[in-house]
Amino acid sequence: MCMLKMYSYKGCDACRKAVKHLDSLGVAFENLPIRETPPRKDELRKMLDYYQGNLRRLFNVSGVDYRQLGLKDSLPNMSVDEAIELLASNGNLVKRPFVLGTASGVVGFKPEEWTERLAL
Repeated sequence: MCMLKMYSYKGCDACRKAVKHLDSLGVAFENLPIRETPPRKDELRKMLDYYQGNLRRLFNVSGVDYRQLGLKDSLPNMSVDEAIELLASNGNLVKRPFVLGTASGVVGFKPEEWTERLAL
């Protein structure tokens, strides 16, 4: 089984479902609190590559912080470096769960996408 690194929030329903899903499959994973320990810049860049440079996919667009910072309007004009810096400094802005494997990654929880991307 491959070792996964998952960033999640205990109050997030999708994160709880993701943990249950991985447990039911017997998949080993490290679960880190996304608010206290946001993904590192290199991890965010790796995930960005997995999503073909689509920055918006990495953001929790339904979150309060996203709305309060007016990112709907400012994100399209933001450089990749600025966006990565913002995500790395504020775990609330990162789409969760945020899961990295050895050669792939996925954000959000859709079991069929996980099976495909993470080879579960």
